[in-house]
Amino acid sequence: MTTTAVTHIASLVTNDPSLGNGTPLGLIQDAAVVIDGDRIVWTGESSKAPATDNVLDAAGRAMIPGFVDSHSHLVFAGDRTQEFNARMSGQPYTAGGIRTTVAATREASDEQLSANVAHYLAEALRQGTTTLETKSGYGLTVEDEARALRIASRHTDEVTYLGAHVVSPDYADDPAGYVDLVTGPMLDACAPHARWIDVFCERGAFDGDQARAILTAGRAKGLHPRIHANQLTYGPGVQLAVELDAASADHCTHLTDADVDALGQGDTVATLLPGAEFSTRATWPDARRLLDAGATVALSTDCNPGSSFTSSMPFCIALAVRDMGMTPDEALWSATAGGAAALRRTDIGRITPGARADLVLLDAPSHVHLAYRPGVPLVGAVWRGGQRVE
Repeated sequence: MTTTAVTHIASLVTNDPSLGNGTPLGLIQDAAVVIDGDRIVWTGESSKAPATDNVLDAAGRAMIPGFVDSHSHLVFAGDRTQEFNARMSGQPYTAGGIRTTVAATREASDEQLSANVAHYLAEALRQGTTTLETKSGYGLTVEDEARALRIASRHTDEVTYLGAHVVSPDYADDPAGYVDLVTGPMLDACAPHARWIDVFCERGAFDGDQARAILTAGRAKGLHPRIHANQLTYGPGVQLAVELDAASADHCTHLTDADVDALGQGDTVATLLPGAEFSTRATWPDARRLLDAGATVALSTDCNPGSSFTSSMPFCIALAVRDMGMTPDEALWSATAGGAAALRRTDIGRITPGARADLVLLDAPSHVHLAYRPGVPLVGAVWRGGQRVE
């Protein structure tokens, strides 16, 4: 293997408080990073960088860890432009729109679905996302959910079984029967292809008791829980997530003081998805309230064809800073180290010796430009596992 040094980095975000300026971002000015194979082996001041086989001069640009997008729904077919257009004309979002995508996804071929996943992963990679979780949930039959997970697992290691997205239209008159399917034959078929299990715990989808049964069954099969919680209304999702040691409670828009306290005291990450609020004109999550309570916060895109059709983590950072009470430093940490925490990973989301060499070089002198210059394509180069891919 050959070693490569990236030198003269104006501002390096390591996400290691023991490095640099001692803040959570662990900023090092005029820095260098050394890559050996797929790992980072050295970080520090550029003037102290060891000799390497190759050298790349960053020329005063900033470097950050690759974004970790811990919540997306990429195995789908079809388009919901008309639904979005209607909603922007005053029609509120409801969970029912998912069924439109279910019909299109069931009709699509494996090749079409796989090509879609590859397309959106490449789109995200160009914008600096080097790790991306994605879910099933648009099949809602045993065969279609297992198919979705097989396809997803060809493209990413972070795969989530979401048979409990909504009650299948085939079981519209028998939701209890659908829960039995999700926790029985569907789980048996899907568990070998997934790492996680998720449920949409929400009015119009699954209540607290149903969600507990689904997540508990998944955990018994070796899948770790995550949960769509408290997006549209106040509900039991967050408390259930903490009770079951879920890796993340995602959305967290409508929270009681007890919900905030539970997240602040537990290990469950509060994953905020500002693209959904942007695309539905809904109430913004209050990130400041969560951070002040000591909760670990992640930012993610929720990329899906209905309520948040964006793959851009920089866009979500800008929204979080503008509308959710986060500082630029907090938003970047949440989009990198926070996402890694939501996936219970320690090898990504940071630039420190031993971490995977997932790096983003910005065409800007500081990470603050991600919020300061919203909508501007600032990603100049991307490395994933030590390989330059963009």
